[in-house]
Amino acid sequence: MKHLLLFVALSCIFSGAYAQKKSKTAAEDKVYPATVDRPKLVIGLVVDQMRWDYLYRYYNRYSNGGFKRLINEGFSAENTLIPYTPTYTACGHSSIYTGSVPAINGIIGNDWYDPQLKRGMYCTEDTTVASVGSNTTAGLMSPRNMLTNTITDELRLATNFQGKVIGISLKDRGSILPAGHAANAAYWYDGQTGDWITSTYYMKQLPSWLQEYNKLKTADVFFNQNWNTLYPIESYTQSTADNVSYEGKARGEQTPTFPHPLKLYAKKNYEMIKSTPYGNTITLDLAKLAIQSEDLGKDNTTDFLAVSCSATDYVGHQYGPNSIEAEDTYLRLDKDLEVFFNYLDKTVGKGNYLLFLSADHGAAHVPGFMKENKIPAGLFDTKTLITDLNTYLEGKFKIKKPALLTMNNQIMFDHANAAIADLDFTAMKAATITFLKTVKGVVDAVDLAKISESTLPEPMKTMISNGYNAKRSGDIYFILEPNWFSGGPTGTTHGAWNPYDAHIPLVFMGWNVKPGKTNKTHHMTDIAATLAAMLHIQMPNGCIGEPITELTQQQ
Repeated sequence: MKHLLLFVALSCIFSGAYAQKKSKTAAEDKVYPATVDRPKLVIGLVVDQMRWDYLYRYYNRYSNGGFKRLINEGFSAENTLIPYTPTYTACGHSSIYTGSVPAINGIIGNDWYDPQLKRGMYCTEDTTVASVGSNTTAGLMSPRNMLTNTITDELRLATNFQGKVIGISLKDRGSILPAGHAANAAYWYDGQTGDWITSTYYMKQLPSWLQEYNKLKTADVFFNQNWNTLYPIESYTQSTADNVSYEGKARGEQTPTFPHPLKLYAKKNYEMIKSTPYGNTITLDLAKLAIQSEDLGKDNTTDFLAVSCSATDYVGHQYGPNSIEAEDTYLRLDKDLEVFFNYLDKTVGKGNYLLFLSADHGAAHVPGFMKENKIPAGLFDTKTLITDLNTYLEGKFKIKKPALLTMNNQIMFDHANAAIADLDFTAMKAATITFLKTVKGVVDAVDLAKISESTLPEPMKTMISNGYNAKRSGDIYFILEPNWFSGGPTGTTHGAWNPYDAHIPLVFMGWNVKPGKTNKTHHMTDIAATLAAMLHIQMPNGCIGEPITELTQQQ
């Protein structure tokens, strides 16, 4: 009898424990669902050379479905900054998607000097591959020069390579670097042929849908329309006059004025479509075609489409940020975005896709425009800099041409010159810094091997350090005065640490995003970290960014 009672008691205890365990498991099932919640499609949209203030400069002229929709339906990180310098296209695209900086991912510029090859190196050049879709050399490109992986690579890994990743841009670097190393495809525009192409890094031949699209020669369609303003030209009150001395003239034009005679280029110069707002139109049209043809966002495995609108950069370089051309380009891009967003709503489904819009860098006001308005600015002459520096160093150290070149605001010495090894190199660098500080337009210079010892203020010190890669960078970095840059008197450029180049837009919209904004300081490198947190995947292997918790905690 005692044994029976003991058995009953133990049975109650164990059955109670089992019931508690079963109940706990059920509770855990409610917290952790059987499948990870992710959007069907992620779209990364980089607008090349888009200053942050463009979100609001033309706000009153935007439609409700383009930039306004982004701002009003999305979450905007209003104070997003680039954490390195120089601020160039290749650096920006790679840093957005790697969550890293040039010091780590290796993309220190659009170009850099390779001391082993003794020549310049283009960021995506790869002579081991061949062009696909073209007989030109425009396809000899791949992501191999990028040392780290990307958020797009991590998505491929997280989905066991079931999720598709495709990059699209007029620029090879604007499609290749965002798409990453493991992408299914990256497509870019060959200005010599007017076709969209790729390389054998990705495939042996273009897909049939792209071959058919190339036959349309859509650039010619837009060339035949010419380029006139979208609205009456007198309504462009946010811009300068249509014909000023600091605007550049396009090839074949008599004046830099509307209407721009694009018919000059039909069936002749396909490169010119890049310098018109229509370059963005054909880019987004191809993005829509890729979604349709590759079935992106059609199943339960997340795909990623990385798109870069590059025409804004070409227009800015040609005409400057205060031109009617720049304003018209953004008004037309706004219309294109409205069409693109509506297409996503219809095909992928509103709420099923996550989209972010950002920029690779901003742009400086043209010095001529600034001087006209009594604001300090100037042009820096790099053509004579190395000659003058070598003359100075030759007189001081009795050595012929020790300075090899200047690139990316850096001085590179000729380390192959045996005579340099016999000198006090530290003294030579110190003399170079002394010389540079006497050059008009230079505010300071620093030994890149001793950045931490410099007296540079923040954020300059950190930005220069983040841009320095020991194997690819030069020896001395020089900082120009605000709104000084090297180049001609027309159009603009970028590359500096200053906010006009480093303050970029960042807006998320769609899946699991509630409307809102933050003015807390965030960085370009936080984009990949935020996407990783939202998608529940690993951050890229060189990522130094942090998730934007004001957004991720909405989930």
